[in-house]
Amino acid sequence: MMKPDAMTTDQLRLRLREAGMRPTRQREELADLLFRDGDRHVTAEVLHREAFQEGIQVSLATVYNTLHQFTRAGLLREVVVDSGRAYFDTNTAPHHHFFNTASQDLTDIPSDSVAVGDLPLPPAGTEIAGVDVVIRITPRQS
Repeated sequence: MMKPDAMTTDQLRLRLREAGMRPTRQREELADLLFRDGDRHVTAEVLHREAFQEGIQVSLATVYNTLHQFTRAGLLREVVVDSGRAYFDTNTAPHHHFFNTASQDLTDIPSDSVAVGDLPLPPAGTEIAGVDVVIRITPRQS
């Protein structure tokens, strides 16, 4: 049984086309893995492993390229938690995140649960497009 947030293959194809992308087999297969279970956070390595487990023949480089294409097209949101780790979020609505440094899990925080004020003026000729907050958490030491 498909989850309520899951998309059909036709919906995935339409979403790719609306984003200006040709729905190739690999894009469709990766999009299915990303979007079939509703909102989630995934790294390229995790998506590559899931693809391999499903019998999808795709290189890690192709997974990275596809994730970045989906991000540029507005289908995903990239969340950088440190210089060596980025997650791709299927929830593109404004929101923030908790990052658990022990489990490496990323958890959504509703945008109205975080208040950010007193932002500096942006450099001349630019404007602030958004603010993404990542709050690092760790298990309490007993």
